[in-house]
Amino acid sequence: MINSYQVWDFFCYYASNFIIVYDLLRDIMSLFIQAAHAAPETAGAAGLFGQILLPVAFFAIFYFLVIRPQSKRTKEHRAMVNALTVGSEIIFAGGLMGRIKAIEGDYAVVSLNNNTDVKVQRASVISVLPAGTIESV
Repeated sequence: MINSYQVWDFFCYYASNFIIVYDLLRDIMSLFIQAAHAAPETAGAAGLFGQILLPVAFFAIFYFLVIRPQSKRTKEHRAMVNALTVGSEIIFAGGLMGRIKAIEGDYAVVSLNNNTDVKVQRASVISVLPAGTIESV
């Protein structure tokens, strides 16, 4: 059970850390502002180049940190779904494990046990298990 002293200690700890980080960032920013005020005037072409370069740099960072890894994961998942065969042991999005009994276009009939078969979309398969995994679980 959490008492009010623990909550207060938690709040004070994080509030003091926030203040320290805020002061540090404010000091760093003031150095940049002073340097910017001390810098001589630049030509218009350099300013235009900087205005174009910054969005391009942001897009490049966004591409390499978000878009490219997601497209690689999508490609790997699509290859896994296309490689499904009858008898493959799988885990699908509901968290259930089963063995593929039949493949019917975009759907697969999955046998959960000897008596229960379900039809799921092939795209809902999360992973393919090594053979014999279901018996060992």
